Amino acid sequence: MFKIWGERSDLGPSVGVRLDLGFRGPVSSQELMDNPMEISYATSSNLDLPDSDIGTTVRQAKAMALEHRAMQPNQVPSSANLFWQWRSKISRMSTVEWMEMMLPCTRWIRTYQWSEYTQVDIIAGITVGIMLVPQAMSYAKLAGLHPIYGLYSGFVPIFVYAIFGSSRQLAIGPVTLVSLLVSNVLSGIVDPSDELYTELAILLAFMVGALECIMGLLRLGWLLRFISHSVISGFVTSSAIVIALSQAKYFLGYNIERSSKIVPLAKSIIAGAENFSWPPFVMGSTILAIILLTKYLGRTKKNFRYLRASGPLTAVILGTTFVKIFHPSSIAVVGEIPQGLPKFHIPREFQHARHLISTAIVITGVAILESVGIAKALAAKNGYELDSNQELFGLGMANIFGSFFSAYPATGSFSRSAVNHESGAKTGLSGIMTGCTMGCALYFLTPMFRDIPQCALAAIVISVGMSLVDYEEASFLWRVDKKDFLLWIITCITTLFLGIEIGVLVGVSASLAFVIHESANPYIAVLGRLPGTTVYRNIEQYPEAYVYTGIVVVRIDAPIYFANISYIKDRLREYELIVSGTTNHGEEAERIYFVIIEMAPVPYIDCSAVQALKDLHQEYKSREIQIAISNPNKKVLLTLSRAGLIELIGKRWYFVSVHDAVKACLQQMQSFYGPLPSVRDAISRQQQQGFTQKLWKQEDGESKSDQEPLLPPREV
Repeated sequence: MFKIWGERSDLGPSVGVRLDLGFRGPVSSQELMDNPMEISYATSSNLDLPDSDIGTTVRQAKAMALEHRAMQPNQVPSSANLFWQWRSKISRMSTVEWMEMMLPCTRWIRTYQWSEYTQVDIIAGITVGIMLVPQAMSYAKLAGLHPIYGLYSGFVPIFVYAIFGSSRQLAIGPVTLVSLLVSNVLSGIVDPSDELYTELAILLAFMVGALECIMGLLRLGWLLRFISHSVISGFVTSSAIVIALSQAKYFLGYNIERSSKIVPLAKSIIAGAENFSWPPFVMGSTILAIILLTKYLGRTKKNFRYLRASGPLTAVILGTTFVKIFHPSSIAVVGEIPQGLPKFHIPREFQHARHLISTAIVITGVAILESVGIAKALAAKNGYELDSNQELFGLGMANIFGSFFSAYPATGSFSRSAVNHESGAKTGLSGIMTGCTMGCALYFLTPMFRDIPQCALAAIVISVGMSLVDYEEASFLWRVDKKDFLLWIITCITTLFLGIEIGVLVGVSASLAFVIHESANPYIAVLGRLPGTTVYRNIEQYPEAYVYTGIVVVRIDAPIYFANISYIKDRLREYELIVSGTTNHGEEAERIYFVIIEMAPVPYIDCSAVQALKDLHQEYKSREIQIAISNPNKKVLLTLSRAGLIELIGKRWYFVSVHDAVKACLQQMQSFYGPLPSVRDAISRQQQQGFTQKLWKQEDGESKSDQEPLLPPREV
């Protein structure tokens, strides 16, 4: 960084304008440290620009390198700064900090307030456990697995996440979207009734966990920022529709084709209509209505908040009681469920891993987006910080250890996490209590699950699917941004008709295409001076702003690099032609003498862009147009210096503000082209020559002989 100082002098209301960079040609960072820059510049706060004041007084200032000590042998160049900063941070960490990084649970264990937190954590954990038991079996059925594997997925991963996860309220376990993805890919490889199907689901959990751990350790969570929320919303909505249709077979009483596409599902449902059975439909619809009613009451009535978590369990108990009493032969039940805790089981069938890679990546992406988003929101509400990469690592460890105990991929659940938070959970102890509840269910209650109606489990899945249909988001996007609404529609339709994986691929590709398009076609504004100020703003946003004859001021609101420099050059030429009017007025039109580029919003500039600016400078020079640069940051300025562009354009054409640049350009025009015309002379010339662009605007509404020549915004 550079420290600038100088003596303050009584310069009067107006000062001259120039930013003089006192280094010669391309310089290195070492030269900048060894040879401080000499900067001669001046700024003005005067609202008027009398000709006599332009360039009359200059304040001298110096800049020297600050905090650039001589490099020690153990120091490294700036190109490796990030690595060495990370290494330095690691070397300074204490034992406690190491423990908190490796085992995030120590953060809340060290500060745990037993008298205040114990009761609420236990109640919240048991509440979520009661909610998870029927959901876990339902989601396992959705995944094409035996219900016991849903219970396994809600057991070991919860304990592991409580140790390695950084969120204190996130409730992990099986979820609908992941279950649907598992069913979609595995059913295309092997029949769900085959034992290999289960082995591949367990292997998939191991692969997802490994990917999440790798992304967390390499801190690659930022890659998912390129996936638009519109894409996620469209994907979730279409998946919810597919989920609901896939569970229709338990309501209708006959089998339908297993598919993630809406057309085969719809055809299969219609084709088997003659096999429709009323008993499962009536029972399933009744249980679904009960679940939706309890969910509504729990959400809208404060006194019935507990119903939100107990609704699925209540519905399952009612359905099971009915089956035990009446024994209806037309209603399918879950059947025998093994009793006891899961045994240690190393994932096998690695020869099929290549077929699962794409699905593992998709599941990882969906799991991360859902889990990390929920975890961040809960952390903000509860007043603690959350490391996204640590969260990835915690989810990965939960899936890896879960795969050793017959679990299929698990991730954070929005509904259960919301219930956990609303129940008052303060720390990861609530997750441990949820795991204990699942353990008790596995060890003691599985014989009672034998008579659970399958239509009851399907009703739980459908109720969750209905809540995932995000029509409100679609309506919001339509009102706010049609581009995001288009992304939502593209993702939703492709997922429905082409399948989940293709839908995700198309949605992400469309999202990236929009990002690349915005980056390659940045917004460039023509700036004008606001009346009565020295502030320059976009003339489209501020129609009252005016511009100067012969001067174009543009602001580039993006980094300048190889992908957008051609567009920027074309736009600069376009603005020049529009302002000058040469395309319409021929020789009579105003010509442009100066193009001022405001670079304050430009964070960096690459070599391709520098070369393009050199070409643009030569092109302008051949037409007697001077480029001026305003307010580049240190990084951009250093790049321009190393490339020799400062010498090429001229050190006197670099300024600290747009107003300074405009004043210098006006002074130059006055020196080369004579006194600037008065309002009366200009209007007379307009009438003689027929120019529509030479209009003069007075800031106080009165004519003055020294009024500056101005162009109205509508001419630009």
